Amino acid sequence: MNNTFGNIDTPIYIIEEERLRRNLELIADVARRADVEIILAFKAFALWKTFHIFREYIGSTTASSLCEARLAAEEFGAPAHTYSPAYTDSEIDDIARCSSHITFNSLAQLERFGRRVRDVNPNVSCGLRVNPEYSEVGTLLYNPCAPGTRFGITADRLPDVLPDGVEGFHCHCHCESGADVFQRTLVHIEEKFGRWMPQLKWMNFGGGHLMTRCDYDVDLLVELLTGLHRRYPDLKIILEPGSAFAWQTGPLVAQVVDVVEDRGIKTAILDVSFTCHMPDCLEMPYQPEVRGTEQRPMEAAAEDCTYRLGGNSCLSGDFMGAWRFDVPLKPGDRVVFEDMIHYTTVKTNMFNGITHPAIGILRLDGEVEILRRFGYDDYKKRMD
Repeated sequence: MNNTFGNIDTPIYIIEEERLRRNLELIADVARRADVEIILAFKAFALWKTFHIFREYIGSTTASSLCEARLAAEEFGAPAHTYSPAYTDSEIDDIARCSSHITFNSLAQLERFGRRVRDVNPNVSCGLRVNPEYSEVGTLLYNPCAPGTRFGITADRLPDVLPDGVEGFHCHCHCESGADVFQRTLVHIEEKFGRWMPQLKWMNFGGGHLMTRCDYDVDLLVELLTGLHRRYPDLKIILEPGSAFAWQTGPLVAQVVDVVEDRGIKTAILDVSFTCHMPDCLEMPYQPEVRGTEQRPMEAAAEDCTYRLGGNSCLSGDFMGAWRFDVPLKPGDRVVFEDMIHYTTVKTNMFNGITHPAIGILRLDGEVEILRRFGYDDYKKRMD
């Protein structure tokens, strides 16, 4: 897509409805073919003004906090599948009221709150998060099975007969992974926890199944899931990807504010910030794709029309680079960062009080509708 949104004069995330529906159609088709439930993880996407679109394709969501559980119940219109590393006494009752499923991270949390959540909500289904002690996630920051992890229970700590009220297992050990990774991981999951599967009503294989990526082997995923059904015919299977729903569904549109140079490195300073508005770029880290440019090694930053891109915060490391543009950059030129909807939109912050990008949706008719603008009151009320 060559649209540079030349009529946009404010920093803005733009979710493209056509691309979103394309992802949703693929996900719904996988769920149908494999006879599984695929639900939206709010930790990656929580733009609730688009939930009416999601409800055409899926029926549930997953939450990791009271706020997300309330969003599921109040805005999505269905109780959440909720997991948290640690529930608190002050929130657990409200979480139970907003949830259809509650997964406990430890046997101690189950013992403390299991009976209580069932008293508050007799229809809630309780589960345990388990740790298969295997993950192919290469970045330690995102590896939930790294040594010393605080997530889940290992097989050696589970009793032969599961505690009263436990109806499911939750196992999350992927991050933007392919079906081949799930295939290898599944061997370890069944090896560790297969003997408990006949005691379960459901198994949640978590997120990280990036089935909407162009090179993802969807047929292999369906084959693996149908194989699980054959081995455990009474087990309901759940997947809860986040990135897969919003993968490649829209950019962050920014503008050049200034161009500065030091020791041969030209930096185009933008009206957005990596640390505030694209934090995964620095955390992961990864180099985002910039529309209409060629990514270059940093040593090429002195080349004509090649720039490091800098954010507008006071963090010294709020920059990335370098990219070669077709023409020299000047104030007012637009810079379009691709694939900035999943995770990015839920992880932004207002460090420095920098103007937060607006949120818009590119409708099927080509019109951009502004869903939300942010201003001083949003910043001020965070400290209220």
